[in-house]
Amino acid sequence: MARTAHLALALAGVAALAGALPFATVPAHAGAVRTGVVRDRVSERLSQRLFPLLGDARNVRSAQAEPALAQILAARAARRDSCARDLVCLAYSQIWSEAEIATSAQVLAARLDAKAPGVFDDGVAAQVRRELAGLNTIIRTYALGARPVYTEIDGAGAIDAREREARLQGASGLSRVVREGSVQDFDPSLEFAIALLDTSDRTDAIGYEPIAEGLNAPAMARAKGFDWSATTYPAMILTGIGPEVEGQPLSPLGKYHLRVAATRFAHGDIGFIVLSGGRAHPRETRFAEAEEMRRALIERYAIAPEAIVIEPYARHTTTNLRNAARRLAMLGAPLDRPMLIVSNAGQSAYIQSAAFTQRNTDELGYQPGTVGQRLSPTALEFTPSRRSLRVDPRDPLDP
Repeated sequence: MARTAHLALALAGVAALAGALPFATVPAHAGAVRTGVVRDRVSERLSQRLFPLLGDARNVRSAQAEPALAQILAARAARRDSCARDLVCLAYSQIWSEAEIATSAQVLAARLDAKAPGVFDDGVAAQVRRELAGLNTIIRTYALGARPVYTEIDGAGAIDAREREARLQGASGLSRVVREGSVQDFDPSLEFAIALLDTSDRTDAIGYEPIAEGLNAPAMARAKGFDWSATTYPAMILTGIGPEVEGQPLSPLGKYHLRVAATRFAHGDIGFIVLSGGRAHPRETRFAEAEEMRRALIERYAIAPEAIVIEPYARHTTTNLRNAARRLAMLGAPLDRPMLIVSNAGQSAYIQSAAFTQRNTDELGYQPGTVGQRLSPTALEFTPSRRSLRVDPRDPLDP
């Protein structure tokens, strides 16, 4: 049988599945029927990482009966229903308008406490806005073919129309089949966004979860009893500089970074080394730079594993610093004390520049910390900011 025929049969099967199992699906206009519910660990972890506020049933179910929000949800359900089986229409129907976002943020801010799950330093409304904007980004990028900000390393890549349709069919089906712990009966758009990442094999955001375990377990154990006052610098942040050659785990400059970092750590006045670098260059590489840097520091420079923390998600210099602040908070390090940033002289100068400050403002919306005095061409002091703890799914591969 020709490939086209196989594909047509597969798509027809998925379409039938999406509409023919009333005992296990979420109608577009009603609550989820909980018969035969299963736990999906991939979707669960994506939801927790990307949507810590809206993906938590405790948060949204307390507010969905509020008249203003109930009216929005009913209108959204009607919009989805009007699409029937038109996949592109369905994707567009799940995008949140500015008015819907504003009302949702207002209602949830009035209902939720500032200490509710998934709320950060700037409050409930700001997090709701970030999460719904991130949801829109995922749908536009992975369902409707919009170009991501960083086209070389983000998005679904170059795929043909049939593959895009298959991914849309799969995501539509997944978003309707109930899973344990989901908020599909609040609004299925969150589950649709998660499913789009899943069917595009871009689950990068959960590649190392839970992050405090695995390769970070030795450092976490050491940090429990660590005397932070005994070191000049609680930690050294080593930024990534990824390779551009397929199959290359570390770039030439990355190897230079490691020698500089090992030499500086040997002074004995630094508590931990935070290695920051994800799977970024080249596109869809199998190597996470932080993991490869850790291996080299242990094998080449005999640095103890319990002194090393990996941050294996960052794909840009901006998020190198943001995510390093998150790992420091995870360790319990004092965020009000200066750390060290170590890198090559060119990258170090860039981190100290006005251009980098502006890039942080443009891409993150804040500064991940304060750059302090320069100690050498390759070393800068840096005091991290708690703003860095905000989860932002507008970058769904590294929220």
